[in-house]
Amino acid sequence: SFKFTKEPKEMLEEHFKSDDLDITLGNHILNLGSDIGFFDEVEKDHFKDVFGVVWDRSVDKDIGMPVEDIIKEPSIEGLEFPNPHDPRFFDNRESEIEKKHDLFRVFKIGFSLDERAWSMRGMENLLMDFYMYPDFVHALFEKIADYNIAQIDKALEYDIDAVYFGDDWGQQHGLIMGADLWHEFMYPQIKRMYKRVKGAGKKVMFHSCGDVDELFPSLIDAGLNCFNPFQPEVMDVHEIHNDYLGKLCFHGGLSMQKTLPFGTPEEVYKEVSERIEIFSANSGFVFNSIHNIQSNVPVENILSMLKAINDSYKSSFL
Repeated sequence: SFKFTKEPKEMLEEHFKSDDLDITLGNHILNLGSDIGFFDEVEKDHFKDVFGVVWDRSVDKDIGMPVEDIIKEPSIEGLEFPNPHDPRFFDNRESEIEKKHDLFRVFKIGFSLDERAWSMRGMENLLMDFYMYPDFVHALFEKIADYNIAQIDKALEYDIDAVYFGDDWGQQHGLIMGADLWHEFMYPQIKRMYKRVKGAGKKVMFHSCGDVDELFPSLIDAGLNCFNPFQPEVMDVHEIHNDYLGKLCFHGGLSMQKTLPFGTPEEVYKEVSERIEIFSANSGFVFNSIHNIQSNVPVENILSMLKAINDSYKSSFL
């Protein structure tokens, strides 16, 4: 399931003369929902999410950076959350599912816990709050999880196959907050959210950039089925794939920090072909770039990636 940031998406739509890349590229995953919840442009290059955070996109055209913290003090008193059933998260769900009924249908919840918290409170503030105001952090995370569970319940009214959570926890080496704090503050809410999805007989997918593989056993115990992005820059993807074969499916595998943006088309073709050949032979692997394809990726490299997939799987989108 290929996803692109604004510039490469527009470039490929022009290249293929298509306004629906799911169909053109033969995507197997249908992404539903509005992920982070960006709906309103309040001024040029500034967008407000449904929680009221304004993001400056003057540099990063897809997410941006929060302009200011909206939780000024370590307290949830008076903190109002948006409607988790906001129709804008569910517009066109039925028509999209009907149009692409043969795809694996995934409802996405972006910024599903820690990222939602720091986007409102500020990352530095939240990291200090873990130690200085733990009761506040527990209360905030529980409130965020309650919101997500309410949205999951609505999503389960549709014919979906999985719920996909996004919450970046990793650095190039290790976790941002460390494993002890993660287990204390985040894991209880993660188990609550995953349980709601698994109880409905659906799959759980999760995205976190960075070096987070130390959490895989806990995530598997909580009910995780598929992890993204399977990032070769920060983990030994071959070793990890073998270690978790039959326990966890991996989604990703193609370098977005090195090969895809900075390699030659030949290097891209070689890496894609090798990843597919090695991992697909043992199953438990869904090929993709490790993140949305960024604006610094040459179109020739994107086309080389697609050609390698086409040659490996004998697809027909080129």
